[in-house]
Amino acid sequence: MRTPMLRGLVRWALVPVVATLAALTAGAPGASAAADLSTVAEALRESPVYVDPAASDQLSASDAEALADKIEDADKPVFVAVLPADQPEDDLFLKLRTETGITGLYAVRSGDRFGARADSSVMSSQGVENLVASVEGTDDVKAQLNDFVDPALRNVGGSAPASWGGTATDDGVPVAGLVTTGVVLAAGGAGAYALVRRRRLQHEEEQREALEKLRVVVDEDITAFGEELEHLDFHPGEAGADDAMRTDYEHALDSYEQAKRLMDAATRPEDVKAVTQALDDGRHFLAVLAARRAHRPLPERRPPCFFDPRHGPSVEDVSWTPVGGATREVPVCAADKARLDDGLDPMIREVTTDTGARRPYWEAGPAYGPWAGGYFGGGILPGLLIGTMLGSMMASPAYAADYGAGYGDFGGGYEGGDVSGADFASDDFTGGFGGGFDGGGFGGGDFGGGF
Repeated sequence: MRTPMLRGLVRWALVPVVATLAALTAGAPGASAAADLSTVAEALRESPVYVDPAASDQLSASDAEALADKIEDADKPVFVAVLPADQPEDDLFLKLRTETGITGLYAVRSGDRFGARADSSVMSSQGVENLVASVEGTDDVKAQLNDFVDPALRNVGGSAPASWGGTATDDGVPVAGLVTTGVVLAAGGAGAYALVRRRRLQHEEEQREALEKLRVVVDEDITAFGEELEHLDFHPGEAGADDAMRTDYEHALDSYEQAKRLMDAATRPEDVKAVTQALDDGRHFLAVLAARRAHRPLPERRPPCFFDPRHGPSVEDVSWTPVGGATREVPVCAADKARLDDGLDPMIREVTTDTGARRPYWEAGPAYGPWAGGYFGGGILPGLLIGTMLGSMMASPAYAADYGAGYGDFGGGYEGGDVSGADFASDDFTGGFGGGFDGGGFGGGDFGGGF
């Protein structure tokens, strides 16, 4: 990360260059032509804020510099582009993200339109939508961008890209040739490095604590599944066993071993998602094996019991209303369905909270999001957790920064600020200025269409 003095030297050197370009552009035909996204991307790889010369009247050079300094000082992968009012809308974010090639949160102001997109590994689509909604309708560009960036820096995951802090170039100007006060810069750089390192160490410690909290619960799940396998009255060589049964049994054993390996290798809370996915797979294979042995129709693939995934695959969805909450459809096992039918409470999975109390997992805090996300994939988790403590936390912009993107969708393996090139989830950046815009803003998290 560049020190403030070095950033100032670079941007001071650029003032006459940018001014000349702006003047030439203003006097030339097609002065308000759309920005070339490869040029925008090249600039964003070197600095977090880009203002197109044709849009220089929207954000002054000093305001752009102050915004860039704020983002760089926070060490977060937030990119801001101010583009001409007639910037084409088609696949704008997708093209910009592809050209830039860096995982992060991208915000664009074009004329009076504003929108944002993010890789799901740094912020959930709901988080982006909430941030954009909070600044919609703001005419003042400086105010809008700062009001968007301030909470974004507190909530976005990952770190700034390394390309912002090297000795390469800033908008094409060699940095090395501008360094004339080496001793002062070194001292400032050391202080900035210490601040960033302290912030990262604190985040890593919080991640470790969350993972250890999860480890207790996941180890219980792995142990329970291992006991099911141990007590299973099946032998591959027994009379009546066929190849299909043996394959189901082998898949269940493989899932058990995979869950153990993944948990041993887990270093972050979001790694737990793959563990519970493996356990869910294993229990499905056991259910299929049981059906084959009993000569019953093979069961459809269903999510596990909502109340406790250790109960195994659900048999149907039932209406359930938690205390003080809204009614929702949840998948339940046969035993819990029978209890509900008899007017009894289901057998709910409780975990230990920070206070030492035992509470249902959906009331125990955000660390259990990855655990639930692995069991309840396919987009069903938001509906199951609506109105619960865990559901509210996972829907907030802050959740992605500490536990991955919302509802168990933890992205493609890249951290914020990593260079991924074209290897990213294109759905995170689908759409341009279309459907969501109406006179002042677009639904930033609505990746299906529009800003």
